[in-house]
Amino acid sequence: MSQLTLDKLESWLWDSANILRGSIDSSDFKNYIVGLLFLKRANDVFEEEVSTFMERDGLSREDAEDEPFFKLPTEARWDELKKITENIGVALDKAFAAIERENTKYLEGVLTTTKFGDKDRLSDEVLQRLLRHFNQHSLKNQDLYTPDLLGDAYEYLIKQFADDAGKKGGEFYSPQGVVKTIVQLIKPQPKNKIYDPTCGSGGMLIESAKYVAQLPEGKVGNNINVSLYGQEKNIGTWAIGKMNMILHNFVEADLRKGDTLTNPQHLENDSLMLFDRVIANPPFSQDAWWGLIEANREVQLDKDGKEKKLAPNYTKEVVDKHGRFQYGIPPRSYADLAFLQHMVASLKLDGKAGVILPHGTLFRSGTEGAIRGKLLKEDLIEGIVGLPPALFYNTGIPASIWIINKSKPQHLKNKVIIIDASKGYKEGSNQNELTNENILSIVTAYDHFALQHSKEEQISEAFARIVDINEITSNNHNLNISRYIDAHVEAADIDLHQVKLKIDELELQEKEIDNKLRSLLAELGI
Repeated sequence: MSQLTLDKLESWLWDSANILRGSIDSSDFKNYIVGLLFLKRANDVFEEEVSTFMERDGLSREDAEDEPFFKLPTEARWDELKKITENIGVALDKAFAAIERENTKYLEGVLTTTKFGDKDRLSDEVLQRLLRHFNQHSLKNQDLYTPDLLGDAYEYLIKQFADDAGKKGGEFYSPQGVVKTIVQLIKPQPKNKIYDPTCGSGGMLIESAKYVAQLPEGKVGNNINVSLYGQEKNIGTWAIGKMNMILHNFVEADLRKGDTLTNPQHLENDSLMLFDRVIANPPFSQDAWWGLIEANREVQLDKDGKEKKLAPNYTKEVVDKHGRFQYGIPPRSYADLAFLQHMVASLKLDGKAGVILPHGTLFRSGTEGAIRGKLLKEDLIEGIVGLPPALFYNTGIPASIWIINKSKPQHLKNKVIIIDASKGYKEGSNQNELTNENILSIVTAYDHFALQHSKEEQISEAFARIVDINEITSNNHNLNISRYIDAHVEAADIDLHQVKLKIDELELQEKEIDNKLRSLLAELGI
């Protein structure tokens, strides 16, 4: 088998989706293909490590199989699975269950979320074709161009599945350009604890780790010097995220299941765990999130000792046991600022957060306006970046990046960096895209203000400016970008007298040319 390049690997994996077409919905492709990808990779790396122990240490095959960090039980061995011709799906389900059982610490509940044994969805013939397809290439480290090639290809596949799944894709994939932008704005550092409360497939955490890897002291041996934490509500997406972490060699990443708003999982002594960096792309304007309120409100009794029925505006009675909503409880139909406040509450005193929120959070009034006012008064908002429309798979509306900083440098106190990046993008047939050039423009402008770069560096006020909070307060805490960034190019002042003189000069030149032309024609007898 020839060594795999990235292009060859991506093409090979995507071809597996074509085998599944017509059997299951495209939005489910990722669950089955990633499961088989993980199974094949686990088998090939296991065999590679067993061979190393046998050759290097002179161990027998039986003893060598006990040495690898990752345990692969007999019923999950690839060579045995590919021989099966009947009830293949049942055999695969047993294989995944066995792997979980032998590697409980890292894989409990991960691989068995997808069921292969339903013959109404996946026939033996389709599964046999898939196994033959995955058998075409070795996924041993020695046969990959780089050990992380598989992780890179996995990210590519998730993007392709998002393309193929349409709006459903937004549930598990955030566009890479947007992710890179946020990471470069919040600048995670070595030894940081990084947290994504709506982590999806884990792409934001992985990009953060990659950023740290390029910094001095960003690596300790072969390991990147950060700790990754995340929570995801969708069980299938959580499983994808767990596998994604393992495929990228982040086996210690702490991803947990559950709804972050109703049941945050990362706690210390029953209080929220605190992080150096928080990064997230929560679901836009999640509706009916008040189950949290109903679950956590203090029960009040009437004079007969029965539970008092509260009016629809009972939010004033709510006490969140984690103290997350101290700036106000957002409306039932918009959970955006609930997620933001959870992130603020999860930050260390010197922590920074970057979160993607819909544009409405910048200007909606009522409770959300009051929350913005309190966040501004506490001087927590460091920057707002307006993004182009149609970047995301689950919505065509424009969004914005909020940068939260609990410890602003002195020169940013009571100021907010505002950038209008809405016009800088590459247009696509389905979704628009932030290019590396677009990202560089945003980060350069932001750092110009945040890091006090040279004043000789010119940043157009039609793109970015630093705004005093007093100006925002005078606008009733409205952060709508168009209030602060005038994207229209101002026309230059016109000197009418000079224009008149220029016109007279041109008319005189025209008369001279006409006279010369008549003279030449006369000489020619015309």
